[in-house]
Amino acid sequence: MLSPERLALYLVADPDQTSGDFLAAIDAAMDGGVTAVQLRVKHGGDRRAYELALDVQKRCVWRGIPFLVNDSLGVALASNADGIHIGVNDLPLIAIRTLISPTFAVGYSPETDEQTIQARSAGADYLGLGPVFVTGSKADAGAAIGLEILSRRARLSDLPTVAIGGITLDNASAVMESGVVGIAVMSAILRAADPRDAAQRLIEVVRYARQT
Repeated sequence: MLSPERLALYLVADPDQTSGDFLAAIDAAMDGGVTAVQLRVKHGGDRRAYELALDVQKRCVWRGIPFLVNDSLGVALASNADGIHIGVNDLPLIAIRTLISPTFAVGYSPETDEQTIQARSAGADYLGLGPVFVTGSKADAGAAIGLEILSRRARLSDLPTVAIGGITLDNASAVMESGVVGIAVMSAILRAADPRDAAQRLIEVVRYARQT
């Protein structure tokens, strides 16, 4: 299970959504304050995902930062990841729980209020809520839910919740006011001219919001 502190600034690392060197950008982001990394590989198959996972996992271990894999339980287990993040169309939560250790973290992205409420009993450790805003980073993200629905779903669940989708330095403070424990970002860091600086600015916003 990941603590709320570990979910403060959650980097979704997609090699196809990075302006420059992918691994260098991840290194810089972690140096800037990223508290967890999820590898998301949608193109190139499991072999590419596995090879990247090994590289990213080593970097996370060295810094003591949790490493998760998007969707693929096989890649997550083979790369010795700390957890996995899934959506409603992936392997069911209850099935994943039968295949993993109790310490393996499982994140879940619900699409309805009902799924949000049922997530804990189904086996989720934390929730990714969104997309909050329109995002170009994920073609299948669905319609933006906005801040009102984000706030409602954050209150509906007693699990730690992380907001995702179109989050930038400009709107991160408003997102944190919804009651989530952290934000998940991709392009706001990976496409930044200086990923380290971008991460540093975002984590400052999150920490300030959590203190007020």
